[in-house]
Amino acid sequence: MAAKQTPEQVVRAEAKWVRLSARKARVVLANIRGRSVPEARTILAFTQRAAAIEIEKVLRSAVANAETNPLLHWNGDDLVISATYADEGPTLKRWKPRARGRVNRIFKRTCHITIELAQNPKAGTTRTPRAAAPTTTEAPAPAQASEKQPAEKPKRASRAKKKEAVA
Repeated sequence: MAAKQTPEQVVRAEAKWVRLSARKARVVLANIRGRSVPEARTILAFTQRAAAIEIEKVLRSAVANAETNPLLHWNGDDLVISATYADEGPTLKRWKPRARGRVNRIFKRTCHITIELAQNPKAGTTRTPRAAAPTTTEAPAPAQASEKQPAEKPKRASRAKKKEAVA
């Protein structure tokens, strides 16, 4: 008998009708699939494709969904991207006039970008609420001025001494 696998909890975010080709979005999504959220944010920040900006917005939304979900309370840095995909959306069809009364069609493609996040199996448990910060107004102790360290001599010999050593 096969062991039943419990469904993994995932949080997802979706951006619909993004004015970007699905093919171009898939190139960037392949770079972040399976990575942790901080690592994916770094990759998107340094990716020089227009799709990276839109994908980063969806990733931020997915992390916010995971952190604010009252049933989960996941920490955003402990999440991993379990699935990413870009489906084709509706195509806007336009035309451009050409010579001799002819017309060329222009396809303005759109896509729907989806990112699913799951809890990192290496991470611990869910996030605990933050404790209140200490309310002490005590300033840090100043450094002791009476204990002065003697200044170290420079390790490099002066030019005059080097010339004397050569001669």
